[in-house]
Amino acid sequence: MVNPKLKVGLEIHQQLDSKNKLFCNCKIIDSTEYDFTFKRNLRPTQSEMGSYDQAALFESKKIKTVKYQSSKYSNCLVESDDEPPHMINKEALDIVLTIALALHCAIEDELHVMRKIVIDGSNTTGFQRTILVGRNGFLDVDGIRVGVQSICLEEDAARIINGSNTGKHNSNNKDNKVYSLDRLGIPLIEIALAPISNSPTFIANVAQTIGRLLRTTKKVARGVGSIRQDVNISVDNGPVVEVKGVQQLSQLALVIEYETKRQDGLNQIAKELRKHVINDTKIMDSVTDVTESLKKSSSKVVKKILGDDNSRFIVFVLRGFKGMLSFEPYSGIRLGKELGELVKTYGIGGIFHSDELPNYGISSEDVNSISSILKMDKNDAFVLVGGSAVLLNIVVFELANRIKKCFSGVVPETRSVRFDGNTVFSRPRPGSSRMYPETDIPYISIDSIKLKELSKNIPQPWNVVIQQICDKYSINKTLAENIFDSQYFSLFEKIVSQTSISPSFIISKLTEDLVSLEREGYDSSILTQELLFYLFMQLNNSKISKESISIILEKLLKREINTIDEAIKSFGTESITEDFVDDTINIIINENKLIISQKGFDAVGLLMGRCMAVLRGKIDGEKVSKILQTKLMEHIKTSKDKNM
Repeated sequence: MVNPKLKVGLEIHQQLDSKNKLFCNCKIIDSTEYDFTFKRNLRPTQSEMGSYDQAALFESKKIKTVKYQSSKYSNCLVESDDEPPHMINKEALDIVLTIALALHCAIEDELHVMRKIVIDGSNTTGFQRTILVGRNGFLDVDGIRVGVQSICLEEDAARIINGSNTGKHNSNNKDNKVYSLDRLGIPLIEIALAPISNSPTFIANVAQTIGRLLRTTKKVARGVGSIRQDVNISVDNGPVVEVKGVQQLSQLALVIEYETKRQDGLNQIAKELRKHVINDTKIMDSVTDVTESLKKSSSKVVKKILGDDNSRFIVFVLRGFKGMLSFEPYSGIRLGKELGELVKTYGIGGIFHSDELPNYGISSEDVNSISSILKMDKNDAFVLVGGSAVLLNIVVFELANRIKKCFSGVVPETRSVRFDGNTVFSRPRPGSSRMYPETDIPYISIDSIKLKELSKNIPQPWNVVIQQICDKYSINKTLAENIFDSQYFSLFEKIVSQTSISPSFIISKLTEDLVSLEREGYDSSILTQELLFYLFMQLNNSKISKESISIILEKLLKREINTIDEAIKSFGTESITEDFVDDTINIIINENKLIISQKGFDAVGLLMGRCMAVLRGKIDGEKVSKILQTKLMEHIKTSKDKNM
């Protein structure tokens, strides 16, 4: 790939460690049970300039009714929009002001709450509240100054429980999406950085530097989902594509690399289309319902779609597009895939097109029949879409708009990220038309006295904080960075303060072992901090051995056990005696006399493995090793004495 000119802008969203939500006094509690539900129909509204936001219009075509679930422990009437918002959470505001000062921002004299139109269902009001706090700051990373465009205090969205974009559409299902309101209104800081032209590795380092600054305040939440990056990417000074919801730092470089390739690929596709001398005002022709014709098809996919009485198939011609829907400048980058992602946002499984057919059980006879109906020329292509009759007209209209834009290359849009770093179309990119003032909350004045007081709370530099951790716990820099970068730093401090367990050992279990298990595909989020604290307390109370910690963690993640006590019972650690350990080691030495006679003390490794096969999890491996070495030396000495 020719390296295109890359620009990346990061928007970092971090949950604040606040006791209450941003516009009410509700506690921040994850809910699993709900006391009441209600439904809303959300519609786009005009901005203060009288225009509609294109992203809001796009979402309005998909959503019917949204269902919300609420808990009395984490919600009140503010979240359901049945009561005006309260004044801004002072604790949250002070945290954001302190961080803005740490990033050398110019603080706004007056803080005004704005409404940002969002009608994807994630807000009961149809908008998100946000407050601009500071602008024009900076931070230095590896000797390079990175600009901070703005810092905002905003409320988090509701948590989606069930969505409708699953590739299926049920016209009888009025509740397209179901949300929990436990997270709605949680205070977030948004840090928007100036565009960066540098390598993906450097950009990931910038994100890590911001994350570390936030953590040094000890005023931000930790754990999965507490921090995420939205990434604005453009190549060769082209349109900006926004990728939302990058939660893992390891994903960031992958996202940037994929989007760079995708956008460069779309530009190459546009260049190739222009070579075909296609009239972009008359490319889409002969929109035809071919449902009756396809009822004769033996394709299981076609039959499944037509299994719904309300489903139809519509096809249209793309004049001069033969070969262009499957043209791949890079592997996996093609126009047909882009169109398929678009229709999937409407709950339709994808598209079929002539460049890839016959396939999916659609035969040559089916293709020829469609081509005949459409009266296609040899250089034409067709696109076939099947799904709900209610949606098909909208989908075909959106496809027509997207196909017209493909002559320009990259389309400004919002995309979501997959686990592998690839991105998927989500909606058009929102514009300034979605912002208008909040009328329920008065502005807040910020004076120099308040800023001077808050400046005393600016955190110390990262390297100073790490050195303090090294000195306090007698650990090296790598261990200090690993635990402080993890979500378990507070838990680590709690365990150290209440046990006599080595800090180095605790860190290795909470970072290295858990990361290793996560890489194997296990979900460590099921290990609550309370459960992990109890695990280390059992070790401190000699209920389990050091070696059993890793085994118990693995068994918990594999769902082989449900509790620590169950693990203790299965290991039988409560009843093990020194005599049992001695007898076990003696038996293993006696069973391996021949190997010992051949290898001497070098047999210790093999014997240790066989001992631990019996004693693993019941006693510390270090203790077993010491006892084994002593007994092995005695056995070798006795054997020599007998042979003299």
